Amino acid sequence: MNNTQLIQEKLAQATAILDELNVDAWLTFVRETSLQPDPALELIADIDVTWKTAFIVSRSGRHVCIIGHFDAENARNLGLYQVIDYHQGISQPLREALAKLDPAQIAINYSENDVAADGLSLGMYRSLQVMLAGTPYADRLISAEKIIAALRGRKSQAEIERVRQAVATTETLFDEVEEFVRPGMTQREIAEFVHGRIDSLGLGYAWPKPFNPIVTCGPESASGHAAPGDVALQKGHTLHMDLGVRQNDYCSDIQRMWYVLDDGETAAPPEVQRAFEVVLGAIKAGEAALRPGVPGWQVDAAARAHIVENGYPEYMHAFGHLLGRVAHDGATVLGPRWERYAGICDLPVEVGNIFTLELHVIVPERGMMSLEEDVLVTADGVEYLSEPQTSLRYIQGY
Repeated sequence: MNNTQLIQEKLAQATAILDELNVDAWLTFVRETSLQPDPALELIADIDVTWKTAFIVSRSGRHVCIIGHFDAENARNLGLYQVIDYHQGISQPLREALAKLDPAQIAINYSENDVAADGLSLGMYRSLQVMLAGTPYADRLISAEKIIAALRGRKSQAEIERVRQAVATTETLFDEVEEFVRPGMTQREIAEFVHGRIDSLGLGYAWPKPFNPIVTCGPESASGHAAPGDVALQKGHTLHMDLGVRQNDYCSDIQRMWYVLDDGETAAPPEVQRAFEVVLGAIKAGEAALRPGVPGWQVDAAARAHIVENGYPEYMHAFGHLLGRVAHDGATVLGPRWERYAGICDLPVEVGNIFTLELHVIVPERGMMSLEEDVLVTADGVEYLSEPQTSLRYIQGY
């Protein structure tokens, strides 16, 4: 499926979502998108615009694009919108188009909670208010966050297959890392190997290249999103990698764990093995709670309880996030009811969502123990898109 067909698929989905939510029109209002891209635009048009442009998706299925004259041909080539071009200004054609549609509500691209639904700048919002002043539509503006959350979160079959491909590629890269890595190599050297492989395959990165992959070697590495540095991998330490590629516009986001065998060892010491088993058990506890209709915070609570009940401190992040065109794909988060997740941890899980499941513990004097899997929510549970890591992987110490 090419990108235009995928956009057509998402527009049909958006039309159905508008009807489901009883909203007449969704207006994505943008300009200079190469400088200030709107996260939702790639789902419904995926073109670059210069002048102020209005993409109106309507509940009736009649979609309108009001666009600057010199950008208009790209919109026409999509074959998905009635294209109205302008020279001097967008105000009049926008008001005329809205008058013909006469929507009772106009959802616009802002949100206080969901970054993927918050592409409208304050300046563009004020400009829109001026344009609609004196019309009935000035008082009919609402947030499009529910529309965008559903559209971005409910992956189509074509989107699922693209994520699946990116995941398969990432798993192959992990196997190559295992063959390459030896004690004494630094985080930076390991990351540069991965960069070379990704670049040779012509792939992109699920998050910026300087921080992707995240490589954690032993207890002296910074945890979190730190860039690879000069900490060297040593015998008796863990090796953790967080890697995501972008392939055909869709992403993977997976974490894998190794232990470097020390002299005379044939397996990890008990404290390392126990940490792995607890992390794996927490992933499975979260998986069991991940069902359509369940709010995100309840899924997180199941995984978090398993960690704490086994004597480890709770992890200070969400258990999972949506995955798609970017690693953090907006909307629903499988996270606790903290201020930072307000409004998105209460959203219900839906069929077609693709989530990461991830958490970590620290093993003193050994390093981080962390796993991350990519899963698809189905009508009765989840399907792993990655081959789940169910046992600790090893790197020989010689």
